[in-house]
Amino acid sequence: MSVAYHHAGPCTVEEVLALPDDTTERTELVGGQLMMSPAPTMAHQRASHRLHALLERAAEASGADVEVFQAVNVIAPDGLLIPGLAIVDATAAREAGVAVHAHGLLAVAEIASPHARLADRKPDPAPRVTIGRRRAEAHEEQPPVLAGGRVRLDEPFPVEFDPASLTIR
Repeated sequence: MSVAYHHAGPCTVEEVLALPDDTTERTELVGGQLMMSPAPTMAHQRASHRLHALLERAAEASGADVEVFQAVNVIAPDGLLIPGLAIVDATAAREAGVAVHAHGLLAVAEIASPHARLADRKPDPAPRVTIGRRRAEAHEEQPPVLAGGRVRLDEPFPVEFDPASLTIR
């Protein structure tokens, strides 16, 4: 059961993190404004789960001192974001409570699944994977990779895959 949240004016990160848990939607904070979206579709969750498993195996094989999370709260300069997947420095992950600070992120991955295309205005073929990587103190988004292409990361650990491998075969 979810409870409606009414708030006049801009919200703070602390206020959003104090909201009750709600597994039916994601609540992010951008520029003081709440951004709510429904829980991902089954196809999106399948793709996210498969990508999470793939990244965990690659991280473990490389011995990288990281943890891979799905839908973790990230405190960013402009608010609170929830990336699809986050590769987090292991020390930052151990020190995090309900949220990790953006400086602890090494990379993030966003998936646009076939059913999310209309709402997210994503192109065919789906899924599409977008990777953001930390460069010095900033995060830089890489061009999206469509099914049939190759996503390649060298850091924080090596991994390469086709986004099509995240769908039902």
